Amino acid sequence: MIIAERTKWINKKKNKHVMTKADIVDVISSSTGLTKVETEAVVNGFIDTVIDAMKRGETIELRGFGSFKVVKRAQRVARNPKTNEEVIVPEQYVPTLKISKDFKKQVNKSNS
Repeated sequence: MIIAERTKWINKKKNKHVMTKADIVDVISSSTGLTKVETEAVVNGFIDTVIDAMKRGETIELRGFGSFKVVKRAQRVARNPKTNEEVIVPEQYVPTLKISKDFKKQVNKSNS
């Protein structure tokens, strides 16, 4: 299990814990012994692979983490809150992440 300094990831404006890609690279690098450059290449490779697969409409399943998939949203009518004017939002494809039950349980235990 990777343990990191949480105080480092506090967004001063919103007073929330925020972990960036650079923070993830630092944590993985220090726990694996890889250099930061090597670790960043692996993290970027993972992200690029997920994006490329989703562009092709593929679903990605990572056991114990979750499933990435592309969902088609139908065309709908929305309203501009400033002008109260109706606007048509065209159909679009949206990437989604469904978290696994194990992941949810672990997060729920740690925040109880």
